[in-house]
Amino acid sequence: MGNEAPCTLRYAGKAYSGKALLETSELIFRGDSPLKIPFTSITSVQSREGELHVRTKKGLAIFELAHLADKWREKIANPKSLLEKLGVKPGEDVSLFGQFAADFLADLKKHDAVITQNRPSKDSTWIFFAADAAQNLRRIPSLAKSMRGATALWIVYPKGQKSISESDVRSAGLKAGLVDIKVASFSPTHSALKFVIPKSNR
Repeated sequence: MGNEAPCTLRYAGKAYSGKALLETSELIFRGDSPLKIPFTSITSVQSREGELHVRTKKGLAIFELAHLADKWREKIANPKSLLEKLGVKPGEDVSLFGQFAADFLADLKKHDAVITQNRPSKDSTWIFFAADAAQNLRRIPSLAKSMRGATALWIVYPKGQKSISESDVRSAGLKAGLVDIKVASFSPTHSALKFVIPKSNR
């Protein structure tokens, strides 16, 4: 989940009330006139007296965000990499289960991650599990048993699919004795939910 704030949007000569969401790779407005602005479509971004001015080829969108305008401008202009968002530090041990995009694997290798695939590593700081449907979540209890100490499990699942939802993922993790602590946009098509062992059980 990204940053969220109530705001007024001025766009195409009209004003709308709603909520703005700053995600990993896009700016979203939810209200009377929904708007989604991918970072890749932004030609300029500025903050002026509590307003975030976002220009694309389709025009200028002004988000009234008060004290958040400067902070959001900085995040849009200098976005963190996916691995930074997920918390993965260079050289850490990562275990992968399921199919992941080639660019994610390439980013891990550039990050000097020690990668194991489809088997748990006792030294893993991170476990990434790709679940395309709710039935895939049956594997979570065995993954949870392989976790030690502060090891974190990221479950990556498709956005907007009836076959699996955030509620399905959260429920499966909790039933396996874990706690969820963070949601992230993994890609334009996938979300990720982070689980850890409760501190009382470590």
